[in-house]
Amino acid sequence: MTPRIRLLALPLLLAITLAPGASAQRAAQYESVEETRNAMERALAERSAAEARAQRFEAAASRAGEAAERTGRQAAALAARIQESEAGIAVAEARLTLIEGQRERLATRLAQRQQPVVRLTGALQRFSRRPLGLSVMRPGSVKEMVYLRAMLASTLPEVQRRTAALRSEIEHGNALRGEAGRTLVALRGEEKLLQQRRTELAALETRQRLASRRASGDADREAERALALAEEARDLDGLVERLDAAGSLREELAALPGPIIRPPRPADSEVLADTRPSSTATLAARRGLSGYQLPVAGRTVAGFGAPTGSGVLSQGVSLMPRAGALVVAPGGGRVAFAGPYRGYGRIVILEHEGGWTSLVTGMARVDVRVGDELLGGAPLGVAGPTRPVVTLELRRDGRPVNPLEFLG
Repeated sequence: MTPRIRLLALPLLLAITLAPGASAQRAAQYESVEETRNAMERALAERSAAEARAQRFEAAASRAGEAAERTGRQAAALAARIQESEAGIAVAEARLTLIEGQRERLATRLAQRQQPVVRLTGALQRFSRRPLGLSVMRPGSVKEMVYLRAMLASTLPEVQRRTAALRSEIEHGNALRGEAGRTLVALRGEEKLLQQRRTELAALETRQRLASRRASGDADREAERALALAEEARDLDGLVERLDAAGSLREELAALPGPIIRPPRPADSEVLADTRPSSTATLAARRGLSGYQLPVAGRTVAGFGAPTGSGVLSQGVSLMPRAGALVVAPGGGRVAFAGPYRGYGRIVILEHEGGWTSLVTGMARVDVRVGDELLGGAPLGVAGPTRPVVTLELRRDGRPVNPLEFLG
């Protein structure tokens, strides 16, 4: 390609290189480049953590002897795999946003730099279209032609030098377009894998529900009692307090010794030692909460103790996950309440051993029932479809504490 033709083709190359692709429609929206990079780094860490949890649950499921335990660990493993895919999608979307931002800035620079080149190539085009006969017939045309050729001989090398940087940036633009295409393919793969894992989890949960139908009578009665407590409670704090009291009563009743059969020789009877846990042991159990995790992956929108719009301080941590993200149990425990509650969306209250209680709010769907015994990481439900906010509160003997201090 001659230098003149190469210069004339430059605007076309710019248009091809910087043409918006399908990736621009898929890129997530962030307020700044720094926020985008932070989101990508956070999603990468969340994907690695979810993959590690899934591997642990899968290994534990393979070792489980009882079917119920194996099914529970399989559900937790699938939930972790779903969160891994969700984090992978967030990584791809953030990367697409960064790539599109680079392409937009590159387009701006090239648009500024190509204006002098376009004017020069236009002049060269007009000169090249001048008929030779017309140049000969004009007075002084031979002298003018010699002058123009001398000017071109010295001008074209300078034009080539100045457009070398433009050609380099055009190549960079082509590389960005290729990277965007590969990232988009990866995003589609993650979305397909996410849908497949959601389908597997739904099938597993269906089998779990069928297996637990024999206990549905007791579960229904307990759920009715929980709903009655929700109606009586003045607010969410009051509901948690009532459920805490009911849970403590249930633990005390379960710890009571059973009936003792009268020995055949009463004279040989002895005083039995108290096998209930001592207060010292109970306090020791309450000092920590092992294996605790956040219920969803996402950006923190309100930390513990932050002021809220109502003028009170936040008693938990509020996260903004992906739309429809899977919400999991932050720790192992028993479901004390599950369902809608007064402006908090659908909520789940979990009772943990040692006087701990977790409250998860802001869900669009809840997939557990009152009385269910859950592993930490087991699926609870899903977040809402539009800018969802999921809040986690952790309480010890009814007193709110910062859940971030107990993450495993």
